[in-house]
Amino acid sequence: MFEITDSQKIGVGLSAFGIFFIFLGVLLLFDRSLLALGNILFIAGLAAVIGRERTFRFFFQRHKVKGSLAFFGGIALVLFRWPLVGMIVETYGFILLFSGFFPVAINFLRRVPVLGTILNLPLISSLTDWLEMRTEPQCK
Repeated sequence: MFEITDSQKIGVGLSAFGIFFIFLGVLLLFDRSLLALGNILFIAGLAAVIGRERTFRFFFQRHKVKGSLAFFGGIALVLFRWPLVGMIVETYGFILLFSGFFPVAINFLRRVPVLGTILNLPLISSLTDWLEMRTEPQCK
């Protein structure tokens, strides 16, 4: 069993607030200020959870360059007053960057009592199985 440090707890909180502000910014018709604040909090929280060096290595791996460019380019577009286009580009980059975590998240959510029942319904189960199959890392 491992212990969670105080900076990791703060990082989880920052990431949660970042996701909340991004969600709120989308609900309020792509409010540029909320989206920018959410992006900054999410990245700061990620850096606090896994460390600055590992965060840098995560975003700038050779096989993740396309996702990183799209993610940070989307953030830049949001900051330069193109919030709708920026969020579309940022979402594309987020999917490219974090697609390796989707199968783990789906399997975890299938074990949660209420969500597991919903995710195991026939139509939704086939969709999550397809998503899980599409995002598994390919061996070369």
